[in-house]
Amino acid sequence: MPHIALPTDDPGIRGLFRFRPETAAPLNGLAEILLRGDSTLSRGERELIAAYVSSLNRCRFCHSSHAAFAAAQLPEGMELVRQTCENPATAPVSPKLRALLDIAAAVQRGGQEVSAGHVMAARAEGATDLEIHDTVLIAAAFCMFNRYVDGLGTHAPDDPAAYAAVAEQIVTHGYGSTTPAAEHSGPRP
Repeated sequence: MPHIALPTDDPGIRGLFRFRPETAAPLNGLAEILLRGDSTLSRGERELIAAYVSSLNRCRFCHSSHAAFAAAQLPEGMELVRQTCENPATAPVSPKLRALLDIAAAVQRGGQEVSAGHVMAARAEGATDLEIHDTVLIAAAFCMFNRYVDGLGTHAPDDPAAYAAVAEQIVTHGYGSTTPAAEHSGPRP
């Protein structure tokens, strides 16, 4: 049961976005740029970073959502997502992505946990400054998204099919395609 009265029973961040659509637009815009915008990292790889950070934060809704979004865009599907979230050191990902996941995990622990060694290791595997930047920002943004979703006690469906259904919409049409831009009409103090 959410900690505040929401105007809909939509799960996770979708219900929160319906409660306050004026904040949904910039947050969806950030997700669109980071996870779907031009990048040398694939959309699936960026979603995998988001799913991994969300798993570290134990945010069931965000982890399940972005795991489904990553699986829909990675040839290896959900099995790769599962292996990566369980242990990125042994997951069958590229050395560059593994180094970026190490950076993401450091960000999840705290921004000052990212060391020059993390960055040097990622560069040694071919990561660009933009890829390092975006990894840090994806990890930091998902720490915020995870705390937003869990801090307001939102609902997370148990059925993986619920996340897979939204994944098709997000993969095809992008972030913001599942939430209305209409004015908020629910109660607020």
